[in-house]
Amino acid sequence: MLLVGNGRVITRDENQPYLAEGCVAIKDNLISEVSSTAALRAKYPDAKFIDARGRVIMPGMINTHMHLYSTFARGMGLEDAPPQNFVEILERLWWRLDKVLTLEDIYYSAMVPLIDCIKNGTTTIFDHHASPGAVRDSLFTLEKAARAAGVRSCLCYEVSDRDGEAVMEEGVRENVEFIRHANKAGDGMSRGMFGLHASLTLSDASLDRCCEENSGLGTGFHVHVAEGISDLNDSLAKSGKRVVERLNGYGILGPKSIAAHCVHINEKEIEILRDASANVVHNPESNMGNAVGCAPVLSMLGAGVRVGLGTDGYTSDMFESYKVANILHKHQQGHPSVAWGEAPAMLFRHNPEIAASYFPHPLGKLAPGAYADVIIVDYDPPTPLSENNADGHILFGVSGRSVATTIINGKVVMEERRLAGLDEAEICAKSRELSSKLWERF
Repeated sequence: MLLVGNGRVITRDENQPYLAEGCVAIKDNLISEVSSTAALRAKYPDAKFIDARGRVIMPGMINTHMHLYSTFARGMGLEDAPPQNFVEILERLWWRLDKVLTLEDIYYSAMVPLIDCIKNGTTTIFDHHASPGAVRDSLFTLEKAARAAGVRSCLCYEVSDRDGEAVMEEGVRENVEFIRHANKAGDGMSRGMFGLHASLTLSDASLDRCCEENSGLGTGFHVHVAEGISDLNDSLAKSGKRVVERLNGYGILGPKSIAAHCVHINEKEIEILRDASANVVHNPESNMGNAVGCAPVLSMLGAGVRVGLGTDGYTSDMFESYKVANILHKHQQGHPSVAWGEAPAMLFRHNPEIAASYFPHPLGKLAPGAYADVIIVDYDPPTPLSENNADGHILFGVSGRSVATTIINGKVVMEERRLAGLDEAEICAKSRELSSKLWERF
């Protein structure tokens, strides 16, 4: 038994949303009780006790769209002329980098952001992977890294036609074999989805093939949707349909699927997403950085579409993504009063709902029966904190590096900023060595 107490507890449990002085009791990998520190210490006198010392105790963060493989691009200079649009970013950077990744590169380029996840309080990620030169075993390698770090993960490989039919088929097989493997694991730390790159790099035949292979696996698709205007233009040229319409025609958009981005969509497509009960994931920093536009998130949420929040590999800090989601839509709408409710809904309500399709116990809340994914945040509120204003305190007072302690699946993976069982310096040194060699091959 482990007790995490003597803190201000933000539970995200509607039955008990906030305790001014509370404690979380953890048995094995699940939360057993949430009550006062005095009550739980009296009930479990022999339990290990982690003292929050008056700081904030809250659920770990969930990132519903991540790219671990992007790590080795950090600091890399391009000799080409600066990209002028999104397709040029893909062609000159990402589609060149992913081709030269080895399995060893994949492992270490994952370990670095996984450590960042721990340090920023992100305890669950939905990752979307690509490595055309090392497709086979790539998801198993990512799973090995996630398990070594202790981070909960849902993984997929992005199937694409851009590297030829043989590589496309390898991507299909990697998804299928990993999904079957993850389905058998059953420990709640690893799950699989069927990854697709985007409509613009997939033919009708390839989409048919993926849908056929995914049938009966009990999982959904994870796909980039209308991220750039090029995706829309390509879909119209190929099919006479917009991106959401085209993908929906194959049954790809359903309650277990993730449609990442959805920047260039219209009202009809929003209705299709809603009627299909599909999950959209908003990635505000990435969309701004790639200059692809601002997704109509407020319209989607207003229409009843479930919209979660991700980072697209831009950061491992979900607090940061939360802050940017709040201000982006104010800026876009020219209205200071929008997004106050929508941004926290994406992060604190919809991300756990998306995760619930893949993990058997609840995530994103501190309540009996939920996974024991708990963080202690070094935040001493300068004004009164309550269940009614917790989101505002987090928005303006907390960043990822405020996280002092991270517990995932009942295991303490970082305590008072000290990682447990991971040599960060050694991992970063190996990452620098491998990335230098990758830059030479790039």
